[in-house]
Amino acid sequence: MQNVTRIITLSNGYHLWTHTTNLGGHIKLLCLHGGPGDTHEVFERFGPELAALDVEVTMYDQLGSWYSDTPDWDDPHVRKKYLNEAYYLKEVDEVRRKLGYDHFYLAGHSWGGVLAMTYAASHQEQLRGLIIISMIDNVADYVKRMKAIRQAEFSPAENAFMLAIEKRGEWDNPHYRQLITHLYHQYVNRRQPEVLAHQIDIQAKPVYNYFQGDNEFVVYGDLGGWDFSHQLKTIQLPTLLSFGDHETMPLTAAKRMAHAMPNARLVVTPNSGHNHMVDNPAVFFTNLRHYLTDVENDRFNPHHA
Repeated sequence: MQNVTRIITLSNGYHLWTHTTNLGGHIKLLCLHGGPGDTHEVFERFGPELAALDVEVTMYDQLGSWYSDTPDWDDPHVRKKYLNEAYYLKEVDEVRRKLGYDHFYLAGHSWGGVLAMTYAASHQEQLRGLIIISMIDNVADYVKRMKAIRQAEFSPAENAFMLAIEKRGEWDNPHYRQLITHLYHQYVNRRQPEVLAHQIDIQAKPVYNYFQGDNEFVVYGDLGGWDFSHQLKTIQLPTLLSFGDHETMPLTAAKRMAHAMPNARLVVTPNSGHNHMVDNPAVFFTNLRHYLTDVENDRFNPHHA
């Protein structure tokens, strides 16, 4: 099947980088990356892994991310207009319309899961299924998990040091960076050396810092109050909830989500962190293929993988 890279011009004039694998596949899957401000790269294996199921996979870099246009984030009017969840939800809908996607599957990883859940709740008629990867339905439970991880990994003295650094905003402190790197290797990218690697850090820092903060183990940004738990039960779509067994998101919340949603299946990838499609692709893609096959053959059972 053909693989194509296309530049989409949005109605606002900005351009987004998109890449489609298995062009012409009967099943359509649109992938939303995390960060915010990361890139499509965690989805690069999706096309080859799903080719036998005739799945057309499209991934794209959201506005501000590496391969797409970057607005002038120094302009307060630009920040106000585009650095918000509502904009990125509109972007999802415009991308799917320009691709001609209808009755398609939507996958979201981390921040992409925030967008995917919220989009699905109000666009169920356009979707065939929903895939939430490593994202729970509220940030408060995520923050609790972060605190528990830090307490388990470091001594009281180290935790006090980290809090003092964060309070002062001294994010470049060498010892603080060393501790954060340890957490990333344990809970985000457990597969070391990392498969996802560049010579420089390509994350869109203005976007990430605005929504999240300095790193995955603090939440000082605009996402701090996000809570979708009350709306979750309105999503009737066959939903796959996929998490790593050693990651940043609490599995207790994932289990609660599976019970709250009327048509959701929870799967857990062993020996994996937040990027579990990279840490353990053999298990992750087996679960994903089972889900797609079951939905397409009208035998989806929320409780059995």
